[in-house]
Amino acid sequence: MASAVVSRLKRQLSDRLAQVRGERSQRQFARDLGVFQQNVNRYESGTTPHTDFLITVAMKEGVSLDWLLLGKGKMRRGR
Repeated sequence: MASAVVSRLKRQLSDRLAQVRGERSQRQFARDLGVFQQNVNRYESGTTPHTDFLITVAMKEGVSLDWLLLGKGKMRRGR
């Protein structure tokens, strides 16, 4: 059961990353974060992101890590 929950959360993580990206292209989002576009593409396609990437998204985009990883709470911190 726990592995099914983890699998579901990982699939939803890629959706939440795309939501953070919004209307920006993957290339622009990657530039804004200072990462390679290929990484953004892989992560939005379901590859599990590295911790450094997730922390960068949270810090630069003002996104809650709880929301990004688990879908809990508000998307934006302090709002």
